[in-house]
Amino acid sequence: MENKTPEWVPDGADKKLFASSVMPGLNLRKDEAHDDTISWKPRPKRRELSLEDYKEGVLSCNKTILARAITLIESNSDAHFEKAQELLASLLPYSGKSFRIGITGVPGAGKSTFIEAFGTMLCKEFGKKVAVLAVDPSSTITGGSILGDKTRMENLSRCENAFIRPSPSGGVLGGVARKSRETMLLCEAAGYEIILVETVGVGQSEVTVRSMTDFFLLIQLAAQGDELQGIKKGVIELADAILVNKCDGNMVERSNLKRAELAGVLHYLNSPTPGWTPFCDVCSAYTGKGIREAWERIDGFRVMMEKSGFFARRRASQKIEWFKSLMEDEILRRFYHIPGVKDMISHYTKLISNGAITAASAVKNLLDSATK
Repeated sequence: MENKTPEWVPDGADKKLFASSVMPGLNLRKDEAHDDTISWKPRPKRRELSLEDYKEGVLSCNKTILARAITLIESNSDAHFEKAQELLASLLPYSGKSFRIGITGVPGAGKSTFIEAFGTMLCKEFGKKVAVLAVDPSSTITGGSILGDKTRMENLSRCENAFIRPSPSGGVLGGVARKSRETMLLCEAAGYEIILVETVGVGQSEVTVRSMTDFFLLIQLAAQGDELQGIKKGVIELADAILVNKCDGNMVERSNLKRAELAGVLHYLNSPTPGWTPFCDVCSAYTGKGIREAWERIDGFRVMMEKSGFFARRRASQKIEWFKSLMEDEILRRFYHIPGVKDMISHYTKLISNGAITAASAVKNLLDSATK
């Protein structure tokens, strides 16, 4: 071993205080350079599944294949788009039989904890098959999920009848993933009876969630501050029910006061679902208080809406909204594939940055040039 003074030692410093040890490597012969006891074989690539493999796997509720099918439809690759659409078309007759519940609330309201307690109860006590689509915020660096909801639902993830799919929002408005509707269809085809869609938090995603679910649940906190904040954002008027979570310990009294306040607010708002009166109650995802009672009332909503025929009418309306949304996505996708568009976007981006042209003029010029 040789002691050597590093090159970065300051001039005039005591070199005894700075030292590094350089250990010589092993002098191996050419035939000894590779140790046969260590395997350095590259990891084998996963077998690419055929359309029939995907279909059979989803219909048999193979969670691994279901996850791969969701990844396929979430892909932005042109090569995957056609295959994903064929898969969805083949599974469409098996979908539409679930009860879809959208769940939202401010960050910290305990949405994930509530979903775990709620989903675990449905699986174990009622024997339901539950799929959770937890839409995570996207990292601006990697594009992946930030919160990792699946890791925060340990008990539910261990239930055989449960499937949890955290998906990065991809920067989509309010956090609702672009392919959430298609993901729901796959989960329904796999036989999941109840689908819980959790959004990132209170924002602009609530209208989108409302348009893709049957029941919309708002999770509130007793110590949330301004009780009118929800009204300002138009969130409470979208809700079929409100649950004041974390009603335990020294928060019981404040939670009941909050429930009374919100119940008074609901009294003056129009119901988003004709024939249904939204309710407000308290619960504790930590102790389980009020979870079963909440499900009984939510299930009562489902029975009532199915009998009245509104359930089917809402689903039909949602399909039309879905068509319009997909049409806009497809128009945008095809626009970006027009030859020369990406170069023109880069050109106008530089002009806007330099102040040579307004954004509105750049958009008009771009569209005029691209659609000639």
